[in-house]
Amino acid sequence: MNQTLALLPASNPFARGYDNLHIERLLLITYENNYPPCFRPLHDSQVHLPDDELQLFPCIFNDDFALINEGQSVPDELNECCQSTGLVRQVIYAVMGEMLNERHHVGDLYSLEDAQAVIRRVSFETGHYSRTWEISTAHVTEEALRYLKHRAGYFDSSPTGLLFEPFVLKDCNGIGCKLIGTPWTDDNLVKIEDCSYSSLRQEQLDAGTPAALVNVLYMAALADVRLLIFDPDAAVLDGLAIYDAEQSI
Repeated sequence: MNQTLALLPASNPFARGYDNLHIERLLLITYENNYPPCFRPLHDSQVHLPDDELQLFPCIFNDDFALINEGQSVPDELNECCQSTGLVRQVIYAVMGEMLNERHHVGDLYSLEDAQAVIRRVSFETGHYSRTWEISTAHVTEEALRYLKHRAGYFDSSPTGLLFEPFVLKDCNGIGCKLIGTPWTDDNLVKIEDCSYSSLRQEQLDAGTPAALVNVLYMAALADVRLLIFDPDAAVLDGLAIYDAEQSI
């Protein structure tokens, strides 16, 4: 891993909300005395069963799935795969999501309708909680601000070709960046640019982009931010590096 990347914060302060919110129906199963309950999905052959034909029914299960074995026909080959027996105490609708490509358990509900309502409340139609940020100019060096103003058109109006395009906000003395092709994960960049993030990063550095700016843009783009505005009057973002006014790389 690039040494500078290794120095970035362990958590990303730009990360907000969840991607790929979805619902998983699970069975809460109790079995044997003094063992904690476990959660298992139904086997595909029984996913059509309604909740009232699952709850408080005996079941067989393994590490991967469970099967109701009372009032249901279970093929011998599946029966042989399940070495444990238990009782379904509750049907759970688990809301799951992803953040920065990591899987997260958002919460458990007890009906499909309640789980669907939670997803509607915590997501927008775009699937993103927020894609525009305004942060303090203290998060970049003076060198980086000069670079952004230069690239934004004071002296050079040509596109950067580096998956970000600066623009000036003259009335507030701020400057923004339009981030392109987010999130800047290896998987996504290979699809759209046929390159990894390490290659994009090196290209940005080779083009003269200050490392402090490259680091901030990466953190924002990884969280799928599309517009990032640096304003001297904006608040600082907890967890993000702060530079002295006269500090340069």
